Amino acid sequence: MHVRYSLAPIAMSALLATPAFAASLAVNIEIPRLNVSEYHRPYVATWIERADNTVAGTLAVWYDVRTKTNNPEGEGTKWLKDVRQWWRRGGRELAVPVDGVTGATKPAGKHQLNFTEGSAAMPKLAPGAYKLVVEAAREVGGREVVSIPFQWPPTAAAQPRAAGKEELGEIKLELKP
Repeated sequence: MHVRYSLAPIAMSALLATPAFAASLAVNIEIPRLNVSEYHRPYVATWIERADNTVAGTLAVWYDVRTKTNNPEGEGTKWLKDVRQWWRRGGRELAVPVDGVTGATKPAGKHQLNFTEGSAAMPKLAPGAYKLVVEAAREVGGREVVSIPFQWPPTAAAQPRAAGKEELGEIKLELKP
């Protein structure tokens, strides 16, 4: 008795099951070093807005994430509402902490976030016009919002930029098809 095996069906199914590469974006956020007597790291929210100013997805929220043991009153989340534009547009509905989205405040310097469409932090976006929005609010400091318009999905690699004046430095969006 002869038994024949064919690898063709297995190879064909593996080829068809290979996922297509999704578009991605990277966000570079600069938090400037400020020469002030009382400095507190800013709370920062980064999100994508649709053309009608509704939130398509929150990419990152940096705030005081101290544990309840160190912070029994939940002081960290209490001040999230000071990141006003994000809070009013959708932050108040977000039950923090959110794995892969929320994290501790960052020191002065440059910070990079990377996202692939369909990942936990970045939802699938319908084709169209969007804005990347970064908002920073600092205790005993100011508040600033910077936005960068972009088209999704990107047809070519692009790196649009914008810059804040005080609480935020350069914000760069890197789009990859």
